[in-house]
Amino acid sequence: MTTPLIDVPLTAELLRGALDVERTPLGLLPHRLPARARAQNTDGQLAMAESQASGVRLALRTRATAVELDTLPTKRVYVGAPPRPEGLYDLIVDGRLAGQGSVRGGHTLTIDMTAGTYEHTPGTPGTVRFTGLPDTVKDVEIWLPHNETTELVALRADAPVEPAPAPDRPVWLHHGSSISHGSDAASPSTTWPALAASRAGVELVNLGFGGGAMLDPFTARALRDTPADLISVKIGINIVNGDLMRMRAFTPAVHGFLDTIREGHPTAPLLVVSPILCPIHEDTPGPAAPDLRGAADGRITFMAAGDPAEVALGKLTLRTIRDELARIVKQRAADDPHLHYVDGLDLYGERDHAELPLPDGLHPDAAAHRRIGERFADLGIIPLSGRVSI
Repeated sequence: MTTPLIDVPLTAELLRGALDVERTPLGLLPHRLPARARAQNTDGQLAMAESQASGVRLALRTRATAVELDTLPTKRVYVGAPPRPEGLYDLIVDGRLAGQGSVRGGHTLTIDMTAGTYEHTPGTPGTVRFTGLPDTVKDVEIWLPHNETTELVALRADAPVEPAPAPDRPVWLHHGSSISHGSDAASPSTTWPALAASRAGVELVNLGFGGGAMLDPFTARALRDTPADLISVKIGINIVNGDLMRMRAFTPAVHGFLDTIREGHPTAPLLVVSPILCPIHEDTPGPAAPDLRGAADGRITFMAAGDPAEVALGKLTLRTIRDELARIVKQRAADDPHLHYVDGLDLYGERDHAELPLPDGLHPDAAAHRRIGERFADLGIIPLSGRVSI
């Protein structure tokens, strides 16, 4: 006989990895930037990215053998590109992947990258179901899709559910670009930050924002105000491919970003991570532009549209950014012994690109995400013991 499912109240206490939870007419919408930061943002790309639930998960303790979650996702459609795969929900039971599922339907956001336009089509909620869980008291995490905005509508289970106890492990707060967000990762628990956190035994708060690692002061304040034992900021690729600033603005912006973080975390280990290898932008400035010539074959790639001759005038490339970040960290570390530089080429460099090339010219694939995550954990930055040390 099947045990009937009971409604579980959706509360913010069930969520991890979100900095804010908005109450909506239907339920809860997790955010990865606080309301004050969202109010100061005028960029639609960042607004979309921060509402996508990379690293956000429901954390439950229960003996339920069946769990259902109703959500209202927002899916993306890119004009001229093949359909994107459905976002995945990863079920983690006592630390191990135990299932995956998707929610069909939902809102649709149609994006024309060439015209820079967005069109929103309303949709309806759907349900992801997990059954066959062990009939024992266990910790259950449901990792929400890292690449979809996910409004939580209802939660049901066949046994009582309570929030999982707060984990007894260090909190790692990370900020970066779409690569940290998880673009082209296989699933939400296999983005490179999620893999690194799992390997190292730390609690992840992921503020990786696709297209949004722009040294925004409101993002620095969010990092400043979020409790953490270890902080890392991965800086560079969005500054270049967005063609946002020249060296004259970049250097003081980095100093200001780090100064703000240090206001709230004066002695926590703070890692400045430079960009991984991206051949199109190593020596050619931005902006990056989509190349749709392969769209008919299911491929969209990116190209660098800047002029290398303008580097002498202060235009930025990944190579000049790495050099400047290393210099900034060396200068600041004289007075800040807990500040450290991590060369992105140690995470993914030329040999890695030869073996695992970036499929679209910008973003690592699932195998490269795994390599980057393992290397980040194994560099000794976040040791496997779970204790933060450098």
